[in-house]
Amino acid sequence: MHSKLLLDMFVMGVPIAEKIARPIIVYAFLIGGLRLAGKRELAQLNPFDLVVLLTISNTVQNAIIGNDNSVTGGLVGAATLLLVNHGVVRYLYGHERLDRLVEGDSEVLIENGVVLTDRLRRELIALGELEATAHKQGFASLQEIDRAILDRSGSICLFAKKPTPETARHEELLARLDRISAQLAALQS
Repeated sequence: MHSKLLLDMFVMGVPIAEKIARPIIVYAFLIGGLRLAGKRELAQLNPFDLVVLLTISNTVQNAIIGNDNSVTGGLVGAATLLLVNHGVVRYLYGHERLDRLVEGDSEVLIENGVVLTDRLRRELIALGELEATAHKQGFASLQEIDRAILDRSGSICLFAKKPTPETARHEELLARLDRISAQLAALQS
């Protein structure tokens, strides 16, 4: 009796071809769906995005395994997903145009210190989310940021404002004047 139960654990309930085809179809659908949903789904998750991603995994589970709860079937499905993902990533590595089609392009969110609200709206990133990202990266406010880019991976890269050569020269001259003033005050006393 125990050996039959143990054996049933490894006997697949669906043909191997179906077991391989199901994860491939679900994989292709999810790649397309996540591309259409936007880059923020990949890295800038808010609680709603996280719930959706967790629910998707549960929703597509039956589509991947079908009427098969065997260990072998699960391993075949998981191996298929891993192999397909490896193959896709490896293929896209050598085909930049296709990679851009799948992942999209980077998007500038702040340019020369100006927040581009139309781009935030298009990427569904609230100003508060951008501010929170700035705080996490050590900025006190968005006024300290010269440029912000939403990468193809979904992460936001922030670049601090740097003083222009004119501003740096001006600050240097003021510092020299302060030192001269201090020296004159010392000489007068």
